[in-house]
Amino acid sequence: MKEQLSQAFANLTDKLLGWLDAIINNLPNFALAILVLISAYVIAKYVNKFTHKLVSKRVERESISSIIARISAVTVVLVGLFLALGILNLNKTLTSLLTGAGVAGLVIGLALQGTLANTIAGIVISFRKKIQIGNWVDTNGYSGEIIDINLKDFTLKEADNNIVVIPNKMILENPLKNYSLTTKMRVFIECGVGYESDLEDVEHLTKETIAHTFDQVESTDDVEFYYTEFGDSSINYLCRFWIDAESMLEKLKAKTTAIIAIKKAYDKAGINIPFPIRTLQFDNKLNVKAPDLQEVFSNN
Repeated sequence: MKEQLSQAFANLTDKLLGWLDAIINNLPNFALAILVLISAYVIAKYVNKFTHKLVSKRVERESISSIIARISAVTVVLVGLFLALGILNLNKTLTSLLTGAGVAGLVIGLALQGTLANTIAGIVISFRKKIQIGNWVDTNGYSGEIIDINLKDFTLKEADNNIVVIPNKMILENPLKNYSLTTKMRVFIECGVGYESDLEDVEHLTKETIAHTFDQVESTDDVEFYYTEFGDSSINYLCRFWIDAESMLEKLKAKTTAIIAIKKAYDKAGINIPFPIRTLQFDNKLNVKAPDLQEVFSNN
């Protein structure tokens, strides 16, 4: 029994001495690996600050700038970790880490597919100069002012003050109409006049009314007027002109002003804006005769 304990103690001593020799022999590698990790950490801090400052100049959202800066810093730290493992000749450990990271990334990617898609889409949208907070846009069936863009969603405020939250990936995958990219918008007016009206006078009066109502319209030549069809009760036309506007609210206000001005001008000039009227006409004479009360009582 004593011999077995002595042999086990000797084996343990040899093992510890072997490890000690290995540590002493690899001490320069340990020191270099630690130096690489410390350097990577310090560099990551500067990369974080520099990236945050650089991204903030192009992206107004603080959340976007912070996450991009953190991703850059983490990347630097991971590179330093892999270099340190390579210096220590831990190739198998490095391979295992890469394999584990790949499997973990695949699992996380599948589990958070929608969230990651919205995050990436939010980063892409944030770098688009044609989509900025305060713009009036029309997308995914909603129209309103952009009030927020973050890593998860895209927020609009509609004309009736409703808040619409749309996932970022839907913004990236669907068309988006931005009304704020230009300083002019075209207003369309559709109306009809009676068949008895002088069509040339109607056109001239409509153009003059629009030109006098809006300062942006310099002359009647800037107003387009086209008759479109012979309707059931009126001759219909389309009138359009440009105004200085950057949102749908301004366009709706201009259209309202134009309709009021045209109606007043037509009333003053005696121009009729007809509307459908249904008339019931009975050509046959109905033979309606009240029964003779005496005959009724006599029969009873």
